[in-house]
Amino acid sequence: MRWLLIDGFNLVFRSHFAMERSNLRRRSDQFPTGALHGWMKALLDLRESEQPDRCAVFFDLGGSDRHLEVLPEYKAQRDETPEDIVRQLPEIKRLTALLGFQVFERRGVEADDLIATAVRILSAAGDRCVIVSADKDFGQCVGGPVVQLAPPPTANPALGWRRLDPAAVTEKFGVPPARIADYLALVGDASDNIPGLKGVGPKTAVKWLTEHGDLEGVLAAADTLQPERFREQVKAEAARIRGNLRLVTFRTDFEFDPGAAVAEDVTGVEAFLAEMEMHSTLRRYQAKHGRAAPSSAAEPAADPAPKARPKPRPAADERQGELF
Repeated sequence: MRWLLIDGFNLVFRSHFAMERSNLRRRSDQFPTGALHGWMKALLDLRESEQPDRCAVFFDLGGSDRHLEVLPEYKAQRDETPEDIVRQLPEIKRLTALLGFQVFERRGVEADDLIATAVRILSAAGDRCVIVSADKDFGQCVGGPVVQLAPPPTANPALGWRRLDPAAVTEKFGVPPARIADYLALVGDASDNIPGLKGVGPKTAVKWLTEHGDLEGVLAAADTLQPERFREQVKAEAARIRGNLRLVTFRTDFEFDPGAAVAEDVTGVEAFLAEMEMHSTLRRYQAKHGRAAPSSAAEPAADPAPKARPKPRPAADERQGELF
């Protein structure tokens, strides 16, 4: 069986910012619908291109208890979620279920850990998994029947989606999937507010891990590390860097019950799109399912709010730990 496992908020943010300039609103009450338009297109495009047997979307639900225990400042640097996303999120989840994608979330557990848990359980059962996320942390899950599908980089969307197998992960980071967590512990992860060793960048981290095997090997070799200027720092901050490793290594011991497959509710999706006044999206959806309404009955697409000026778009890597 082939699974599509989607990092929900990672794709929601991308859907929102991709459509933000359009400023789409429900005409009757100006409820925002831009993220919903982008989200639906993304889900349908992914399902069509990947042809999975089962689809699941994982969302965060509150903070991550295990991360906050180690680092109270975890993700504290991130801006508040845009109000338009907050308002649309319940509708995004409702639409997701109507489209036949299962929704998984658990309060106090990060979606990344839930995805990693699902990957462990499903791959052990012989299923293939495609993880959809820009988050570089998922490199540690890649291998065997598991690949990562990373969206186009914000800075160069022409590159398109990239499928990451172990060779691609190693090419990108300089270390194999099994060493991604060690690598991130050393260099840190600015998107999650995890500071690495000051002055230690990717090249130095790769050099150390290549020479000493893993993070513990690097820490054990502190007296002989090159460049020499890092030796005292590594010894002084060994405990904190081990803490980093706990932060960036996924936990995979949570419960995950895939349950029965969920069928797409075509009539329910049509009713949802009509309710949200997403008329152009509704027409495309009906045409895809051979249920197109007569053109004379088609209603106009939702109008943008007049003279609305979108806020500047934040860099994706500041929010989502973008891979590229």
